[in-house]
Amino acid sequence: MLGQIELGQSAPTVNVLWKIGTALEVPFSALITNRPAASLQVMRADQAKRLASSDGSFVSRALFPFDEPRRVEFYELRLAPGGVERADAHPPGTVENLVVSRGSVEIEAGGAIHALGPGDAVVFEADAPHAYRNAGDVEALLYLVMTYADTVG
Repeated sequence: MLGQIELGQSAPTVNVLWKIGTALEVPFSALITNRPAASLQVMRADQAKRLASSDGSFVSRALFPFDEPRRVEFYELRLAPGGVERADAHPPGTVENLVVSRGSVEIEAGGAIHALGPGDAVVFEADAPHAYRNAGDVEALLYLVMTYADTVG
């Protein structure tokens, strides 16, 4: 797979990028962009890099600059009706904090499924496989804050 990506014959999915980052002990954010040095940076929505699942039902957009390893990352997540995104385990100590802005989702984590609606939030240790599932009939909009253990990369 890496050879195909290198040759431009294949585009990596979100899960493949997570696996590459984990294997290299590099934060996911460091794999997808660079940031010029600045004390203030505006990140225009229409210029953002978006990562999508292979079926297009899950789209992630970073809401922070990708400049260097960091302990906290902030994402906008969009999940189509009926869409499911399965995430591999993150490094030990990684915590996800999700809040639902629109729609309804089910979060599968810690051996249980948790139903969430607009305004609901969940925090969980993400060092085990987990999943996001849109249980509704409209696109779900979520915001994710991912916090890594004391060191990243």
